[in-house]
Amino acid sequence: MKAITYQGVKDVKVKKVDDPVIDRDDDMIVKVTSTAICGSDLHLIHGMVPNMPKGFILGHETMGIVEETGKAVTKVKKGDRVIVPFPVSCGHCWYCEHDLWSQCDNSNPNGEVGAILGYSNTYGGYPGGQAQYLKVPYANVGPVVVPEELTDEQVLFLSDILPTSYWGVEQGSVKQGDTVVVLGCGPVGLLTQKWAAYMGAKRIIAVDYIGYRLAHARTYNNVEVYNFNDSDNTGEYIKEITHGGADVVIDCVGMDGKMTVIEMVESALKLQGGSKSAIEMSTQAVRKGGTVSMVGVYGARYNAFPLGDFFARNITLKMGQCPAHTYIPRILDLIRKGSFDATDIITHRLSLDQGEHAYEIFDEKKDNCIKVVMKPN
Repeated sequence: MKAITYQGVKDVKVKKVDDPVIDRDDDMIVKVTSTAICGSDLHLIHGMVPNMPKGFILGHETMGIVEETGKAVTKVKKGDRVIVPFPVSCGHCWYCEHDLWSQCDNSNPNGEVGAILGYSNTYGGYPGGQAQYLKVPYANVGPVVVPEELTDEQVLFLSDILPTSYWGVEQGSVKQGDTVVVLGCGPVGLLTQKWAAYMGAKRIIAVDYIGYRLAHARTYNNVEVYNFNDSDNTGEYIKEITHGGADVVIDCVGMDGKMTVIEMVESALKLQGGSKSAIEMSTQAVRKGGTVSMVGVYGARYNAFPLGDFFARNITLKMGQCPAHTYIPRILDLIRKGSFDATDIITHRLSLDQGEHAYEIFDEKKDNCIKVVMKPN
């Protein structure tokens, strides 16, 4: 089969690879109908996630048709059209039983962090879904059958960014009348802005530095936008215009934020896990007693982390990998009812064969690219 593979830093290639095979009785094989590139995939190709072997198949936003199942699979059957959530979860450990699916204790043989499809050997070594076929472990736990009347584009993002953005707003405890700052206007940031409005936020301020992404955020009702290049201190500016800071700041940027020269050097030397610019902005933009919700992916340890700034102002920090399984049914129901639509963020529809080009325009912010959806040939 064809698949998009990691070949080194900023080097991906569409290659012919072996078809996946069923190894365990609860495995299944999905014939991929749609897949997408996630912002966190860029951390992989930038060399910010360890244990990425050459030839590793990328991708954790995938859906398709069940092609084959192991003899113990009862939840789905051949021919079902399914969404595959990005965390790999066993379904019966303490964490899965307490809805912390992304922290499954049994799915990652390589460490204590939860396993993720297509996300390096550090996160379990499971080949990803930017391919013609995907092997899905624990098939009785994760996959969700989707209604035939809904298009792939309507439901594909249930695999990751729809649950992640919803969860970021929920764990931030956004409520009616709140002022919410969303750092980042990439796919997750844009959906987070929508969810904040859905939850009743009175004022939503979107922060980014890429003009076309800010322009897209401006199309949403009542979203104010701010280019952080327009100020020497964006956090202090937000504190001023909100009269003391936002009730909730949601960081959708993570370690790929704009780096200082020192951060670039330290990250290259593996002394720092990437940028902490969004974290520092959060310390100033949130009000005393407010909440910072971090859904952007962070890596290793950070030098000069502003812990004291959070502590001194009684800030609640919440963060981590979204337990996507919990949120898929409720969001799917909203999509079916026409209450929520995420398709406006799709700017490019390409074939899997164009995977190298897709990564280039997404990574380098070319051609006004916000979100790429790919179809295997």
